[in-house]
Amino acid sequence: MKTAHDLVAEAKQHIQEIPLAQAEEAIRQADLLVDVRDPDEYRNSHIPGAINISRGLLEFKFTNDPSLENRDLNIVLYCKTSGRAALSAKALKEMGYRNVQSIEGGFDAWQAAGKATAQPELPAFE
Repeated sequence: MKTAHDLVAEAKQHIQEIPLAQAEEAIRQADLLVDVRDPDEYRNSHIPGAINISRGLLEFKFTNDPSLENRDLNIVLYCKTSGRAALSAKALKEMGYRNVQSIEGGFDAWQAAGKATAQPELPAFE
């Protein structure tokens, strides 16, 4: 029986994972930066410019949103450590998306490197 770790390792053999050192350039060239973490993780902090489509809804969102139907979109994905992003990249590749990359090490590596993050601005009730 396969474990989640086995599925991630298998997915990583079929996707393009970009090293953290190349992530900022890949993001600049991307049409879409997708944070596949859960919404509460995204709200806590995320890479500037990222949209949130959680791993559990990814295939459905890409199937049903007309703005995401172009299979030539240049897509960069990330999650906490890279497992969910690898599974997401493999799924999108299987759906026919041709330009999908995953950030190696995910958001944890991004933060550890001291790269910019964004937090939502909450309204002040004074």
